[in-house]
Amino acid sequence: MYRLLFAGDDGQLYDHPVLRATGRTGDRFVELSGEDMEKLPAGASMVLVPGGVPVGMTRAGNFSALEHNPWTGERSWAVGALLPQGYTRTYLPAYTRSEKEKPLPLLGYTAVACRAGELYAAVRRTDNPEQWDPAHYDTIDLPQLVKNKLDLFPKNPILSHLAHCALEYHCFTAQNIFYGRWEGGLPVSPACNARCLGCISLQPAGCCPSPQARIGFSPNALEVAEVAVPHLNSGAEAIISFGQGCEGEPSLAAATITDAIEMIRAETSRGTINMNSNGGNSAGVIEICRAGLDAVRVSMISAREDIYNAYYRPQGYTLAEVCQSLEAAGRLNVYTSLNLLVFPGLTDRAAEVAALVNLIVETGVKMVQLRNLNIDPDLLNQHLPGTEEELIGIPGLIESLQKVPGLKVGNFSHPVN
Repeated sequence: MYRLLFAGDDGQLYDHPVLRATGRTGDRFVELSGEDMEKLPAGASMVLVPGGVPVGMTRAGNFSALEHNPWTGERSWAVGALLPQGYTRTYLPAYTRSEKEKPLPLLGYTAVACRAGELYAAVRRTDNPEQWDPAHYDTIDLPQLVKNKLDLFPKNPILSHLAHCALEYHCFTAQNIFYGRWEGGLPVSPACNARCLGCISLQPAGCCPSPQARIGFSPNALEVAEVAVPHLNSGAEAIISFGQGCEGEPSLAAATITDAIEMIRAETSRGTINMNSNGGNSAGVIEICRAGLDAVRVSMISAREDIYNAYYRPQGYTLAEVCQSLEAAGRLNVYTSLNLLVFPGLTDRAAEVAALVNLIVETGVKMVQLRNLNIDPDLLNQHLPGTEEELIGIPGLIESLQKVPGLKVGNFSHPVN
């Protein structure tokens, strides 16, 4: 039996002596069983769910909110895990919150439990997490590496921006620019053509605060190439990625990116040039692909237009145009991926999976990267079209994708050049 795990006012974790562990999918609570759980992955972190009252299951099979810690009598708090890359969440934490509470911070809360004194999480391993193991980041030498790079390029505004991201936001793709390895983020665009509910760089006042600030300037092509060339020359697995969490839509800066790619490829043929995009500006995407882009990853929450629009709130484009971007990129021999925003109770609806598989086959997508959606579940549900549909579960979603001929399923971008 998996026991309910919760935190006390003292900040300590407790497992309940009687209540069983539960999770949430959509707006439903379920008991967590052995097939749902894996040991808490290395690199995962435990966090409180602000204002959340944990919910467990009694021996009689009833859901019960645990208002107070049975050992101390003080308030109890719901908890969840934040997962490292390489793992896909299968259930959300089960809790109740007052409607007066502000939306939760933009984090990917995952259901957790305790069994025989060990912590477990509702996850599936879906990629090799080695490169994204937190042990490789925030090392003692990082501040000096940042200083060294800034000393080499003291007037480059992108590096100054990334230094802040690396040291203050602890962004791994920003840090990789200074470590000189793997996937490095290269933000270019302060503008966007969508207003995503879960945008992590720009939120309206009074909502959940953005965990990072969006880039506030437009770099030129030379400044982009100055960062990209040494990074691409750093090793066999080097990637530079436009379209990071601290910017808007990179294809809106198509002129800058195309000029930068020309400069980069005049200096080096090594490494992978990738762009993370919403795909809505198909003209810009195609222009960048023709300039020599190696890979494009397009963000997707749903292949059904009403749900897609409810989350992305696109400004002047449609889901059909996103599909056009994917098809065009494939024709231009650019490796195409979906950045699938996975949310238990939504992404694993049978109708969602069928529509997604159809989109993948029709557009020729080569890879699906499963990304745990960082958002308050109640906030998301408030904006989605209300529907009661059959669920096949996140493992069922993963299995359905793995059956698509030639499709790779993972969690993050891999070198393709």
